[in-house]
Amino acid sequence: AGGAALLIELLAAHAQRLLYIPGRIVHHAAATYRGDGKTDAKDARIIADQARMRTDLQPVRGGDQISVDLRLLTARRTDLICDRVRAINRLRATLLEYFPALERAFDYSKKAPLILLGRYQTPEAIRRTGLTRLAGWLKKRGCRNSAKMAEKALKAANSQHTVLPTQTTGSALVARLTAQVSALDAEIDDVDAQITDLFRQHESADVLLSMPGFGPVLAATFLANIGGNLEAFESVDRLASVAGLAPVPRDSGRISGNLHRPRRFNRRLLRTCYLAALSSLKNSPASRTYYDRKRREGKSHKQALIALARRRINVLWAMLRDHTTYQEPMPRISAQAA
Repeated sequence: AGGAALLIELLAAHAQRLLYIPGRIVHHAAATYRGDGKTDAKDARIIADQARMRTDLQPVRGGDQISVDLRLLTARRTDLICDRVRAINRLRATLLEYFPALERAFDYSKKAPLILLGRYQTPEAIRRTGLTRLAGWLKKRGCRNSAKMAEKALKAANSQHTVLPTQTTGSALVARLTAQVSALDAEIDDVDAQITDLFRQHESADVLLSMPGFGPVLAATFLANIGGNLEAFESVDRLASVAGLAPVPRDSGRISGNLHRPRRFNRRLLRTCYLAALSSLKNSPASRTYYDRKRREGKSHKQALIALARRRINVLWAMLRDHTTYQEPMPRISAQAA
């Protein structure tokens, strides 16, 4: 609820019914009122009129305590991941300034290259250490394929013997950025542990985890974005619409069946459903069969995944409504095979 959280809580505590009125509704409604002036009193009147006349406004419902906490934790996790991506991009850009061969050699989103950069940031330092010592040092710190990694690092160092003017300052910055990424990794792991522990306390945890494609973090994100239960949605179609999985008709006159992607939806919920559908292809035969059928129908990879996510919303709705776990459907046996 952001900055309005305190006001919402006070009104709810005094048994006041709250309605959510999107800003676009107020903006378009204001154009139908007389005069071009804009005042707080006029805005209040427009809002009051909309609340009184419209019957399609959604009431504001507070989520349970666990889903509220999960919303904060999952939002924090998203911020940390974005910070990590930015830090890695800065690290790579800084490496390019003085040691481009090492920048090309590794994927710095992985742990082992960051361990290397934490100690060795320059060609001279890598050459001075040598292949055997470097491989042993990496192996002691739990790096996989330490010998191959040391060989790649030494090859990059041997390809550059020119010392650039940016090396002294650049190597110091790389060391700081490496430490920053490692600290972010540790904080992300800590937040993940908090999310997992908190999520498992929710009554629907086992239900969601039984659905193929949902791990603790994705399931917690889904739970946080629906408010902990289905009370805010009058039907499964409404849930699909909020998640951005239901196409929007734009019919006019003789034109019908003109469906488009929605523009207003919960993007975090869509991302969660999309990633869960993608993950389910690995361990759910039913998901894989449906996805393959959509691809044979000419759908792109993204379109087929969105169609699969929409189908899975129906299953999730029934599971949460009846509080039942997922059961993989038995494959159909054709009459010819029988």
